[in-house]
Amino acid sequence: MKHSPVTEVPLLSQGKVRDLYDLDENLLIVVTDRVSAFDVVFDEAIPDKGGILNSISAFWFKKLEHIIPNHMISVDPADYPEPFSNYAQDLARRSMLVRKLDMVNAECIVRGYLEGSALKSYQKDGTINGMKMPAGLKQGDALPEPIFTPSTKEENGHDINISVAELRNVVGTETAEALESASLQLFTEASDYARERGILLADTKFEFGYLDGVLTLGDEAFTPDSSRFWAAESWEPGHAQASFDKQFLREWLETLDWDKTLPAPTLPQDVIANTAARYRDAYERLTGTAWNA
Repeated sequence: MKHSPVTEVPLLSQGKVRDLYDLDENLLIVVTDRVSAFDVVFDEAIPDKGGILNSISAFWFKKLEHIIPNHMISVDPADYPEPFSNYAQDLARRSMLVRKLDMVNAECIVRGYLEGSALKSYQKDGTINGMKMPAGLKQGDALPEPIFTPSTKEENGHDINISVAELRNVVGTETAEALESASLQLFTEASDYARERGILLADTKFEFGYLDGVLTLGDEAFTPDSSRFWAAESWEPGHAQASFDKQFLREWLETLDWDKTLPAPTLPQDVIANTAARYRDAYERLTGTAWNA
């Protein structure tokens, strides 16, 4: 499903993947099968991607709620108000009723391995978000311990990595300390759990907000779109790792003569199928249940 089937109610917003409805004190999130790479949304969809992402988030919200409350109310369309409850078959597994939060203006990122923008920063001057790292680390190496590396949330363009000291200036010292503590606790427990199931959690990002004055986890949690999941059995530092996300798609795109702007190239069926298989594998390893789409 590329778009929400509910047309009687206007969308509050439409992101690259998710369609959002305003329900007064709550929001309804519909996670579609749209896929984006390099900030471009493709015409083709990845089958079951939306349901898998939504279901993984719901799994983690329940599993980690002893650490911090989250915004999830229900993923059962029978609990939704009309007309959404009339679309139970379409919205099953791919939608979530959530509480509105007063969102904190920061992305909270935790890294356990050296990859992405952290790798680029390390290769430049041996630091990550202003923190000095040990010499001699290679791409994909485990960091000595997980580190909290926040970034800004930009309306336009890419987010900007900032130091924890800079985060305090943005959100205040008390909130910054609470964000760091919650992020590291969530990452540590999820990382330990995932490792037992053959997945290395390289890094992840969170978004938090306040509900009645209480810091609350929002957005999504430990999905292949918000995290780097690597196959533990094939982990080998020194190069890019086999992952459970759309990295397969991005790597295929890098082989093309494409300037990463619209119009997007047409995705061949084998790329779609291989990308879908990686999302399913992540779900099944993490939850221990088959994805019976």
